[in-house]
Amino acid sequence: GNLSTGTEFVLVGLSDAPEVRFLLFVLFLITYLATVAGNISILVAISTNTPLHNPMYFFLGNLSLLDVLCPTITVPKMLEALLLENKVISFHGCMFQLFFLIDVVGTEIFLLAVMACDRYVAICHPLQYVNIMSMKLCAHLAIGTWVAGLVNSLLHTSLVFTLSFCASNEIDQYYCDIPPMLALSCSSTYSRELVVPTVAGAIGGSAFLVTLVSYIYILRAILCMNSSEGRHKAFSTCGSHLTAVCLFYGTTICTYARPSSAYLPNQDRIVSMFYGILTPLLNPIIYSLRNKEVKCALRRVISQV
Repeated sequence: GNLSTGTEFVLVGLSDAPEVRFLLFVLFLITYLATVAGNISILVAISTNTPLHNPMYFFLGNLSLLDVLCPTITVPKMLEALLLENKVISFHGCMFQLFFLIDVVGTEIFLLAVMACDRYVAICHPLQYVNIMSMKLCAHLAIGTWVAGLVNSLLHTSLVFTLSFCASNEIDQYYCDIPPMLALSCSSTYSRELVVPTVAGAIGGSAFLVTLVSYIYILRAILCMNSSEGRHKAFSTCGSHLTAVCLFYGTTICTYARPSSAYLPNQDRIVSMFYGILTPLLNPIIYSLRNKEVKCALRRVISQV
């Protein structure tokens, strides 16, 4: 029969071998703590250092906040499953986990596109940058990315959790996500198979196109610079953002912009760990290692602590 809203799901995407399970627990716990510490350090450095109170670092602060939220949505439950062998998650718990995950992922997709536009204005129109990228506009853009992520998540969550789930309640993933939930449903998922990849592809493709066009203009402007020092600084500033974009877009588009019939549990678990765990860990490293201002601000924060 159909599973009701009182049903519990079982997350079966992790190893049952005791020795491997403990090693995974330690590994993911260290990774999670490092991710949270790194991104919170970036947030503190930006908020407490006046020279970093500009649009570029304002958006970077939003990115760091998202990179704290993304693993926090999935990793604690995964750690509980590894340590206590409690792989059960309630229907509503699963629904809220998927909702907040898609919200954060969607918001980050829009935010990375906005950050690309910010770099375009800074490099291609430096004299007008302060007037164009006012803090009021930046606040509106940031709020817009969060609202767009919320609307996108409401759409996908409603599409998934209006399905019927029969007989099996085992989710072949370490958290609740769209592809394994569609694969688990006993309802016809034809309409969802059309809507989910189409919306995900349109959002991801549009954001990627905006980013790509911005960087084409940025690259052209950098190559036209007379100063080698100016070119190096511009490449350094944009290179960190472009690295983060490639990591995030590549893994999320691979996961969501395709039908659930192409869902491969083992492969998808690895891909999902890239955007859900590794990318939030790498972002603070990428931005701090390639940015002298951030490194100096982080040193001041660490010295004060």
